[in-house]
Formats: sequence, C-alpha cells, structure tokens
Amino acid sequence: MATRQPDLVLITWSRNPLVRGSARRIISVRIIGNAEPCRPSLRPNGLLDTALACLLDNDIGFKVVFRKKTSRISGYLLLQRH
Repeated sequence: MATRQPDLVLITWSRNPLVRGSARRIISVRIIGNAEPCRPSLRPNGLLDTALACLLDNDIGFKVVFRKKTSRISGYLLLQRH
C-alpha cells in the first residue's frame, strides 16, 4: 500500500509599494496535490490573509513550513498538509 504524499501550496505575494500599509496580495500559486476547500481563495490578486485564514484553519490542516521575504514588499510561503 502506497503512503499518501503531503499536499503542498507555494504562494508568492507582494504589496503595493506606493500605498503605505497595503495588504499582501497573491501574485502566483502552485499547488501540488489538493488544496480544497481553500482553492477559491488561492487566486492571483487575492488577499494573502484570506487564503492563509482558510489554509491554516485547524480543520484544513496546512502548516507553514517555509517563509521568505524577498524584499520589503514581497516574499513567498510554502505550506504543507499531511
């Protein structure tokens, strides 16, 4: 019997540099496996906070395994669910 592989979600995000305190917006998403029921919130130009609220919900089960800010206004996150 094969073991189930973890679900992975890689999110690239950015803020508007011209607006102080602007929200982090999703630039791109790569999903390996399944991201249901959060898939609708994982869209370009969507709010990162909305997507994370869904993914990190205890019932959904994703955890942030890596995060990196690539500049003051951008970065990426890798989330995993077993």
